[in-house]
Amino acid sequence: MTASTDRVDAFRTLHERGCFVIPNPWDVGSARYLEMIGFKALATTSSGFAWSIAKSDTTVTLDEALDHLRAIAGSAGVPVNADFEGGFAIEPAAVAENVGRAVTTGIAGISIEDSTGDKASALFAFDLAVERVRAARAAIDTSATGVLLTGRSEGFIAGRPDLAETIRRLTAYADAGADCLYAPGLRSMADISAVVAAVAPRPVNVLVGSDFTTVAALAAAGVRRISVGGALARAAWTGFMAAATEIAENGTFAGLAAAVPFSEIDGRFRRT
Repeated sequence: MTASTDRVDAFRTLHERGCFVIPNPWDVGSARYLEMIGFKALATTSSGFAWSIAKSDTTVTLDEALDHLRAIAGSAGVPVNADFEGGFAIEPAAVAENVGRAVTTGIAGISIEDSTGDKASALFAFDLAVERVRAARAAIDTSATGVLLTGRSEGFIAGRPDLAETIRRLTAYADAGADCLYAPGLRSMADISAVVAAVAPRPVNVLVGSDFTTVAALAAAGVRRISVGGALARAAWTGFMAAATEIAENGTFAGLAAAVPFSEIDGRFRRT
């Protein structure tokens, strides 16, 4: 088997039982570090990557995203899930074409979301959203890569926090071929448990971007996968922005005193 096949198989196995954290690096260095400290899988973050190339979230091009997936998947020895946003297309046929390109980058999983980016109509119409997931499923099946498909419903982060509609969509995405279901923005344990029950036995991913819960609590609720989205990138930017702002505005360098020593960081990568 190829390394890509091994990683796809390993990724699928992770979803079969228990609960695992899939943190989100934004570049090769952060990906390698997360692997070094023991994480068994990684996921890209559209926002973290966008900020690293001085763009805002959702403005990265398809080619930029594909190059990023190749870089992260090519550098990691663990499975990588692709945050593929809305498939960089609207119509199902175009989503399928783009997914077909993405699965050649070495990724082990890919997600397709249903947000439009239009505040007036935040989510794709139900039938179209389902067909987009079905098209992604068909593209993966045609590729024979076995890449794991995650169907995402974005209502809770797109201004449409309707649990019943979210469950309706996630259930339909499962029926359309999604292997894993994901509704970013859920924070109530009751809501999370309701989603887990509704789509069972399919695994559920929960986004944790703050300290509102724990791995143990989510595992007890039946969640199989936990991601952090752009939160690690935000944490990194927090330290960088504070130290840089202090220098720019005050001419002082106190913020640098708390930085991890050069030898510790350099030593980590010298061993790779």
